[in-house]
Amino acid sequence: MNLAVRDIRHNFGRFALTTVGIGLLLMIVMGMGGIYRGLIHEATLLVDQVGADLWVVQGSTRGPFAEVSRIPANLEDRVRAVPGVAAAWRFVSHTIQREHRGQPLRLVVQGLAWPEDRGEWVPLVAGRALRQAHYELIADRSLGLPLGERLTLGQNTYEVVGLTRGMVGSGGDGLAFFTVSDALAVQFDVPGEATRLERAARRARVENLDLGRVTPLLAERASGPGSELPALAPPQVSAVLVTLSAGADPTRVTATLANWPDVTVYSTQQQKDLLLSGMVDKAKRQLGLFRVLLILISTIIMALIIYTLTLDKLHDIALLKLIGARNRVIIGLILQQALLMGALGYGLAWWLGRYAFPRFPRLVVIEPPDLLLLAGIVLVISVLASLLGIGKAMRVEPNTVLAA
Repeated sequence: MNLAVRDIRHNFGRFALTTVGIGLLLMIVMGMGGIYRGLIHEATLLVDQVGADLWVVQGSTRGPFAEVSRIPANLEDRVRAVPGVAAAWRFVSHTIQREHRGQPLRLVVQGLAWPEDRGEWVPLVAGRALRQAHYELIADRSLGLPLGERLTLGQNTYEVVGLTRGMVGSGGDGLAFFTVSDALAVQFDVPGEATRLERAARRARVENLDLGRVTPLLAERASGPGSELPALAPPQVSAVLVTLSAGADPTRVTATLANWPDVTVYSTQQQKDLLLSGMVDKAKRQLGLFRVLLILISTIIMALIIYTLTLDKLHDIALLKLIGARNRVIIGLILQQALLMGALGYGLAWWLGRYAFPRFPRLVVIEPPDLLLLAGIVLVISVLASLLGIGKAMRVEPNTVLAA
């Protein structure tokens, strides 16, 4: 019988508990790598799904995800006139948190450029795309809104007509797809009292002007709805997305748009780089630090257990040396135990992770290269953990058996 296996059977309880502990630590290490992968996937999901070639945002900003971007909605008409542009549409995206049925509901409001975009590209798992310009939405299942559910936002009530899965924003909140007009209505909705006070303040400002005193009709117009005032621009959007014509030169189109002083233009890859270098970078460094610490802790625990097991069998090791056993036999005994502990811990981590990771509140993405990398790390820490015990075993003198 293999000496390592026989010694493990003799100290099975200690070996098993240590293996379970190592497995749980390795599962956390594996999960942290998966959480980082999930952060990247969630941060770039919407950028990949919308399929735009260029993103036109507010000048001197990194919007619409890295920071707030506000541009006039009619900018899309200017963009369409640029040679090489096949299509341009408004992009509205903002996060809100409301209360629904007594529970907090946090969602990312995403505007679809109705009627060109009805949400057919959204991967539906139930229901349908939008069929009317108002009062319908497509919700991600993570929001917990079933088909037919009616959601009141501001002064309007919207019905869930479609369900999707895995469509979340960069913060992990589920997406809700509205038409652009409805998304703007949700974003700029204010209480009725605030609207009344704003109209009264507007009228007071007009009445204090000479033009307002000699033209009473202006005061009446000022106290009316803001949409009836021609001097007030329509609500602003987050960005204008651009699809290039077949054969168009992206560099030339980008250079043309970049000459406009009121906007900044990014390619899809640049937009993803902004997301990853800003929102994800700190999380990456923090998760990486915790992974390193857990790997060091796992190494120390394994080294202490292997060393303790070695101390328990010093008499047996001395006896083996006395009867002529070579050093490689003793080294193999300790090294095999460490490798077996690491392999079983790795297997336990992978098995537990298959059931635990899908239940995490954030997406956990485990890819084969990550598993291979972690397997290599486990191999290294198993060898390092065995060195302490091997060093102790090599210093044992055979004549200690006779002294005992």
